[in-house]
Order: sequence, then C-alpha cells, then structure tokens
Amino acid sequence: MAEKLTLRKVGATALAEVSELVGCTAEGVTGIRKNDDGWVVTVELLELARIPETTDVLASYDVHVDGDGDVTEYHRLSRYLRSQVES
Repeated sequence: MAEKLTLRKVGATALAEVSELVGCTAEGVTGIRKNDDGWVVTVELLELARIPETTDVLASYDVHVDGDGDVTEYHRLSRYLRSQVES
C-alpha cells in the first residue's frame, strides 16, 4: 500500500525539489491547493541575497505535484523585494 500523502509531505517535496532545481535557498510554502492531477504548491525562494536583507530578491513559484508525490512541473510567478508589500 502506498504511503498517504499529507499536505506537509507535498509542501516539503515541492519546496526541496524546486530549491534544488533552481539552485536557490528555500524560504517557505505560501499555499497548497488541490487540482485534478494532484496539487499545486506555491513556494518562495531567495534568488538574490543583499545587504540590507529588506532588499533581498525573492521569487514565487507554482510547483505541480502529482498524486504519487512527484514534481511534474514548475514555473516562476513573480520576483519581488523582501520589503515589497502586497496590495
């Protein structure tokens, strides 16, 4: 019997895989939603560290994870400064 996928496992898998593929430091998971094929996980990566930290460049990625827990696709949604506030 296959191991049950939890939101924690899906999020951790997406964050680790994309961080490794892109070569940037993982910041965290900002969202997980179910779709017909599995899940879409939105993660944040630190793409460019700067001093002061408020000027770091972060990026948000959507990562698609299938029902088996494998990453099948990812793409960058946006880049922004750490100090940038959503409106």
